[in-house]
Amino acid sequence: MNIMPTISIDQNVLRSLIENRGRVHDIADMAERLPLIGCDIDTCNDEVLDVEIFPDRPDLLSCETLFHSVMPFLHNAPPMPHLAIRPGTISMTVDSELEKIRPVILGAVVRGLEVDEGTIKRLMEHQEKLHFSLGRRRKRSSIGVHDLSKLSPPFKVVAVPRSHTFIPLAMDEEMSIDQILAEHPKGVDYAHLLEGMEKVPIILDSNQEVLSFPPIINGDHTTVSTETRDIFIDVTGWDLRACESSLMLICLQLSALGGKVESVRVSGHDGKEWRIDGTPIEHKVERNMMESILGNQFSDEEIDNAIKRMGGTYDGEKDGFLYISMPRWRFDILHPIDLVEEIAIGHGYDDLAHDVPKAPLTAIARSDNNLRRRIREALQGLGLIQIQSLTLSNDNDQFKSLRWKPEGKITRMTNPITTEHTILRQNILPGLFRLLAANRHHDLPQGVYELGTVVIDHNNQDRFAFLMAEKSGGFATLRGRIQALMRDLGATNWSLQPIEDGPWLSGRSASIIVEGKVVGQCGEVDPKVSQLFELSVPMSGAQINISALQEVLIDPVH
Repeated sequence: MNIMPTISIDQNVLRSLIENRGRVHDIADMAERLPLIGCDIDTCNDEVLDVEIFPDRPDLLSCETLFHSVMPFLHNAPPMPHLAIRPGTISMTVDSELEKIRPVILGAVVRGLEVDEGTIKRLMEHQEKLHFSLGRRRKRSSIGVHDLSKLSPPFKVVAVPRSHTFIPLAMDEEMSIDQILAEHPKGVDYAHLLEGMEKVPIILDSNQEVLSFPPIINGDHTTVSTETRDIFIDVTGWDLRACESSLMLICLQLSALGGKVESVRVSGHDGKEWRIDGTPIEHKVERNMMESILGNQFSDEEIDNAIKRMGGTYDGEKDGFLYISMPRWRFDILHPIDLVEEIAIGHGYDDLAHDVPKAPLTAIARSDNNLRRRIREALQGLGLIQIQSLTLSNDNDQFKSLRWKPEGKITRMTNPITTEHTILRQNILPGLFRLLAANRHHDLPQGVYELGTVVIDHNNQDRFAFLMAEKSGGFATLRGRIQALMRDLGATNWSLQPIEDGPWLSGRSASIIVEGKVVGQCGEVDPKVSQLFELSVPMSGAQINISALQEVLIDPVH
């Protein structure tokens, strides 16, 4: 479940940025057109702009980065897809042990800043918004911001035991890693990210002073203040693309404030060298596909103007493909269809065709339509809420966490964008766990279900699953739900057979058998499994194969 982050912008700050570029800040025009690029406006008056940013536009999560997108879109300013970066002399080496602890380590420097309390506040707020969105609560990426004048390069990233001590941010005395994780507010919040690790990462300068203990807390002595002129930024995590985008967006924010970005030479855990790259990424989309979707034919000039308004450049056409360069920090540009959307927004929806299909379209009902309808009605009758989760998943969620072995061949992504989306799912339950984890701050009971597709041996199969989080219940309550479900589906000859595998508690789980055929599993969830998904309440659920059900149930409609 994606939650839209909200930002509040001082209109005077935004006005100053826009007017420094020779444009007039038109609040009424902004209120009308800004939602087109990826946000909902809550408030837009002379004093404040409050907006909810769409989950796919993390590049809009600060006043300065929003300004960067607003200038070409609202004010026809030339796009700036290139972030100017000059080569720096600072280096950072990463110990080989980090491969298994926190493998992605990036860095950059921004010099020549003039900061006040408002600037620092906006920087910290941007940092936390990126932690929430791109970083997925610091799991995929986390950011450290430091006053460079208080540091002694070069830097190194090492793995240390939990007994290691330093003075963390907002503290006066040294604390061990274990103490920080147990007592410091940030340690308590994010200790689960380092669960089971005997060693943890820290970043040191040449004086052996601790800059940062990622993804938890910085050292106290590196705090940015109004006296800071040069800033060192570290970004660490498990997802290279998320880390790179986070680093570039912080640099983009600071460059809008007059800072000059410098690269840091990072020698990774594998010995490979990395430096921040500010050049745009070139994408391509087939012209015929774009024009068929949008219902218009476009001249090169129209495409060029549309892409410029979206902050990119049109590089021309070759062999029927349009080549388009977009800023490297545009994390949301993943597929040619995303470029189609960019062209549509940049061109304007009002000027697109309103074609209707020229040939009649006849729909053929699915053979299992009646069964699926009855399943939905039965589960809704049990008080469950239907959800839809991603078909993309990963081995850890699908198999290791749920203690299920793969069924047949796994369909893997050739070039996965993130470490969380590497395979097509074989089980629906992980998506339900993830949703309940995102909603764990809500009152109990909570019950959800999903009818969806899984991919086994590279072929689609339909399954459904449900999951309940409730303070009371147990296997007897679960059995009652299965009984009600079977009754509503017209299954008279059914039974439960004890099993020992899967995410269930031993002795409180079973195979679901209908007319002698195993159609699914159910049980109370083992608390050890729940904890892997950051859940601590009693849970129970089931996963059932719709195709197997269809083979043994009589359709009362036919």
